[in-house]
Amino acid sequence: MFVRVLSFALLGIEAIPVAVEVDLCPGIPCMEIVGLPDTAVREARERVRSALRNGGWGFPAQRITVNLAPAHTRKMGAGFDLAIAVGVLAAAGFIPAGALEGVSLVGELALDGSLRPVRGALVMAQAARTAGCACLITAIPDAPEAALAGGIVHGAHTLSAVVRHLNGESLLPAAVPNPASDEGATCALDLADVKGQLIARRALEIAAAGSHNLLMTGPPGTGKSLLARCLPGILPALDSEEAMEVSRIHSAAGTLLGGRLMRDRPYRAPHHSASRSALLGGGNPLRPGEVTLAHRGVLFLDELPEWGRDQLESLRQPLEEGRISLARVHGQGVFPAQPMLLAAANPCPCGYLGDETHPCTCPPGVIVQYQSRLSGPLLDRFDLQVYMAPVPYQDLIDSGADSAAEPSQVVRARVQQARQRQRERFGLSGFCNAHMTPSQVRRHCPLPAGGKELMRQAFEVLGLSLRAHDRILKVARTIADLAGADRIELPHLAEALQYRTRGFRP
Repeated sequence: MFVRVLSFALLGIEAIPVAVEVDLCPGIPCMEIVGLPDTAVREARERVRSALRNGGWGFPAQRITVNLAPAHTRKMGAGFDLAIAVGVLAAAGFIPAGALEGVSLVGELALDGSLRPVRGALVMAQAARTAGCACLITAIPDAPEAALAGGIVHGAHTLSAVVRHLNGESLLPAAVPNPASDEGATCALDLADVKGQLIARRALEIAAAGSHNLLMTGPPGTGKSLLARCLPGILPALDSEEAMEVSRIHSAAGTLLGGRLMRDRPYRAPHHSASRSALLGGGNPLRPGEVTLAHRGVLFLDELPEWGRDQLESLRQPLEEGRISLARVHGQGVFPAQPMLLAAANPCPCGYLGDETHPCTCPPGVIVQYQSRLSGPLLDRFDLQVYMAPVPYQDLIDSGADSAAEPSQVVRARVQQARQRQRERFGLSGFCNAHMTPSQVRRHCPLPAGGKELMRQAFEVLGLSLRAHDRILKVARTIADLAGADRIELPHLAEALQYRTRGFRP
């Protein structure tokens, strides 16, 4: 007897429908799985065999052929276990074939017949809706996550519960999504705890308001990493469209905690020893890297000169295009990659170049070699660059300075207002000033009176590039948004120019 069951294969951050075709015929008892299965899929034979026996059905003493179509696409993982087991039971007559119409199944089987979760439940649930499936059946832990896509989702503890549901004996309840969590913003450090560093605090606010890339340099202990950890507390929450986009990515990567819709912007801070594949994505199967996991959020690279040059230079194209196109022997994939890049660096190996109290002990040649690890094209992609000098001791103990420091909640309100102005200007979800195209820069960032002369002088003195010209205007537009101004004014442009120092000294 022939039966067809629908399941899904996860490719990168997308899911494609897979028809699990099961055929039982007389012959030497065996089970063959074809259709480019990987090792985990081929091992489903033993998991399904044990699950059927322990469930009380026994294993059919016939020749069983399982085909995973389309056959030209490699199938990976244990998510096909449930579909294969239900297909075998339907072909053996334990489930009516008509009960499988419009039903899709995803889940891993344990030897006792219980169901285990798989990666990418949300992505597969969205694919099920697109394919016109009436419902999706999966493991209990995956059901709330899959329910985020809408439609009917049933969670089951065991294969027996799935069979009873399909036979109409005991229907499974429809799953509901878990409520979104807002713990991320509350767990972030507060800007009120940062002593001094007014220029760096202002740069951080501008970066958050317009999603601009920010580079902080300075001696050790000046608060670079502390400011970076404060950034999540001033970022606005994801809107509904952004939340679903980001949650899809983390579902496919298996990092969607609790199966909840993400409302806080992702904050990723990989160690500088991370490989290029970990940073950009790759592997077999293709999986998103840190730059994709930070999409719509923040990618923080601490100790920037300590990163390998190959890893850093590979970020240049994604920072410009907002996506990563990976081509590997085992497949190809296009991943979104539009994070805000936040980086921190010491000015030299000893860290004290430019420090008035600690003399630098590095020879000139060593300093040049250290700073040359960051290429000009990479530095040119940082819209804001600030040098953080050591904070005087008096500022640390001055109670007046503490009272003047704004908390993150106040700064976050300004950032939200600035982003709302950008949403109204562009009419696109998640589109910020940093993402403007050259034509949009000309339309929305006209120079004020005296602006052309100021930019001409800046180009002659700082040796700026054409890319820097547009990025300065984008930053000026963000400063104007924070001030509630409809047009860029000369003070906004002057402030944007001061963040293009392109150096490691004050």
